[in-house]
Amino acid sequence: MKGTYLGEFEEMVLLIVGVLYDQAYGLAISREIGEQTGRSVHISAVHSALHRLEKKGFLTSRLAEATQERGGKRKRLFTLTQAGSSALQEALALRNELFGQIPSLALQGGAS
Repeated sequence: MKGTYLGEFEEMVLLIVGVLYDQAYGLAISREIGEQTGRSVHISAVHSALHRLEKKGFLTSRLAEATQERGGKRKRLFTLTQAGSSALQEALALRNELFGQIPSLALQGGAS
């Protein structure tokens, strides 16, 4: 479907939003990606992905209360929508189906 394709990085961002649940905001997502994958990602890439995912209907966002530790600035918190959850389930099902089609010799690395 046009407009709802889920790229690898977008999938990772969606998964991390789910992992962080009610604490999913840009910097926390970027840090969690680094901790979970060992990949260093720029915050701008995370913000771009979040914007695309919200536009696709996979995420919603809301502003949290301002905090003194952030100099009165508010965090934008992200939450998975039902469509986002479904997209993740479909991606997992497709990966599992494709993985199941790999001949056992290919999995062992001994095909000739």
